[in-house]
Amino acid sequence: MKTRGPLLFSALVVVVGLIAAVRPDHTPPGDAPSVILKTMLANLQSYHYEPKDIDDDFSEAVYTQYLNDVDGARLFFTQDDIDAFAEYRTAIDDQAKAGEYTFYELVQAHLDADMDKVQGWYEEILAEPFDLEQAGEMKDTDDDAPWAADDAELRQYWHDYMKRELLSQIVERREELTKDTTGAVQPTLDSLEIEYRGKILKRYQDWFKRMRELKPSVKEAQYLNAMTAVFDPHTSYFRPKDKESFDIRFSGRLEGIGATLQTSDEYTKVTSVVVGGPAWQGKELKEDDIIMGVRQEEGELVTIKGMPLEDVVDKIRGPKGTTVFLKVKKPDGAIQDIAIERDVIVIDDTYAKSLLIDEDDDEKIGYINLPSFYADFQNEDGRFSAKDVAAEIEKLKDQNVDGIILDLRNNGGGSLRDVVDMTGFFIPEGPVVQVAGRGMDKEVLKDKDRRVQYDGPLVVLVNQYSASASEILAAALQDYGRAVIVGSTSTFGKGTVQRFIDMDRTVNGYSDIKPLGTVKLTMQKFYRINGGSTQLRGVTPDIILPDSRSLLETGEKEQSSPLAWTEIEPAKYRQDVYKINNMDALQARSAERVAASATFGRIQENAARVKRQRDRDTYPLALTDFESLQRANRTEAEMYDDLFDDVVNPGVLNLEVDLEPILADETKVARNDDFKQSVGKDVYIEEAVNIVEDMIALQGKRVGGR
Repeated sequence: MKTRGPLLFSALVVVVGLIAAVRPDHTPPGDAPSVILKTMLANLQSYHYEPKDIDDDFSEAVYTQYLNDVDGARLFFTQDDIDAFAEYRTAIDDQAKAGEYTFYELVQAHLDADMDKVQGWYEEILAEPFDLEQAGEMKDTDDDAPWAADDAELRQYWHDYMKRELLSQIVERREELTKDTTGAVQPTLDSLEIEYRGKILKRYQDWFKRMRELKPSVKEAQYLNAMTAVFDPHTSYFRPKDKESFDIRFSGRLEGIGATLQTSDEYTKVTSVVVGGPAWQGKELKEDDIIMGVRQEEGELVTIKGMPLEDVVDKIRGPKGTTVFLKVKKPDGAIQDIAIERDVIVIDDTYAKSLLIDEDDDEKIGYINLPSFYADFQNEDGRFSAKDVAAEIEKLKDQNVDGIILDLRNNGGGSLRDVVDMTGFFIPEGPVVQVAGRGMDKEVLKDKDRRVQYDGPLVVLVNQYSASASEILAAALQDYGRAVIVGSTSTFGKGTVQRFIDMDRTVNGYSDIKPLGTVKLTMQKFYRINGGSTQLRGVTPDIILPDSRSLLETGEKEQSSPLAWTEIEPAKYRQDVYKINNMDALQARSAERVAASATFGRIQENAARVKRQRDRDTYPLALTDFESLQRANRTEAEMYDDLFDDVVNPGVLNLEVDLEPILADETKVARNDDFKQSVGKDVYIEEAVNIVEDMIALQGKRVGGR
């Protein structure tokens, strides 16, 4: 099964001046969806690294992608629907060129009718008790599976789908009840069946209601993104609101009240309050509060009953220093008016942070965790990952650390400028990455600053979810022989560069329907300085450690329509700061420790278990059999629950310079404690520490003439 890529930030900049106007031809004035479609395709044709001909092959690819996006779980369409769509299989290209959405509109019409039909089915199914011991089995469907042949087959699938969900809820509850030592009266199986059948009904009613309330622009964006997916998995269309949300994630800051919301019945429910944010500081808005109305400083209360969540968020967010007034219903039914002054909310967990790992033999190792290569281009005082990492390095140097571990695990990438600057902290001036666009016009991005911020032993931790900018840094330091790369069998394998194009700037006129949105498209490929691409293949670590997910198929190669691996001529590069010349010995020492480690042995066993469970797609539908399967799975999983319970890095300390701001804010204390505990129990960091110590033992703390 091929999927769109996860959220991977990579080499993102807003392209403005270099883009010429690409006004679509024959676009009906004032028809926003048509203008957006034609402008998007014009930009893709003009600037994508590997443009596609908008022809019948394109049409067939979009046809398949869109139907899978709409009904990948095969819950709504039957073969009759697919037969009705078939005549458009090779017509989408012609419609797209004309700015028409005929196929999209047909699919949506069928989906609306099928949702009505399916809702009737699940309401009928859930209105009657299930025979919990009736034998049978259910096979999961996905976008590789055929659609149901007819309504009878699809209704049976929904029956089995509902029953499996009910069995899962009952089995989980019965497991909890076995741990009840209060002596309370235990609910009967019949009462549990009734209770959870009602809860499932409510959940699906809420889901269908949310689907029906989706804005047309959201559904149209899904169709547009079925087209962008044909180009590659990282090219996509962003509505203006989607781009705003992306910028928030990329920068790690937003202006608002600091609360997470979700739709509940016809109102909006507070699901969490951001610790340290304005709502948290005010102590009045709480989790599970229902927001009934919103008022601005100058204005009347707006009742938000039935309002889409996106519109509610728009009304609650606002500039720093302004006040929003909320009418809130508390869980006990009390109605309360709450005023909250909006502020900048900084999401601290997205930023670089460091610790000391103080070993018994007097060696001190610095540890830097970098969740992403963030960059806040929108604010003069914005945070940038390179600047922050430089500050963490200086703090660690002030502590006279003997080595540094840079943790890029699960780091999906980010700012290209920052990764080039950051690589330069460990080498003198020189190339970091090669970037080539279509036509193979090559640019070598270099660190031009001869300063070396850190010249000692360096280990970079990666895993299969380290992507894009993470792979650039790991590859460059590996090619230079500057660091030991440690982790999973390979990194993600995303070797492409995306850039944002504001479509308003690429088409003249249409001021009455702008903003049109933004297209993020792949314009270039990354190449290592040794000439190889990170695309598909990723970076193979120098030292590979067992991983519980190592047997799963992951990475760029599993995404839809990935670009191919290629290579170009290597750049000229060298460094004399710290050249690793004992890699064989480092690998041998690590392999010996891993082989002797009971924990790493169990991690390898767990990998086989995870693979078996992931591959399972058939489930029994009799309660006794289902409960036996779940019990066996749970028992097997519990064998590995304690994998990371032991403290293996006992000397984890905050830097003194960081303690004052942490201790001054109670919201940071708990997060800091969790961070330190996770590092203390991390066997991968333990092995990274061991590798740093091996580097020191074999080569010393400094190698080179600096």
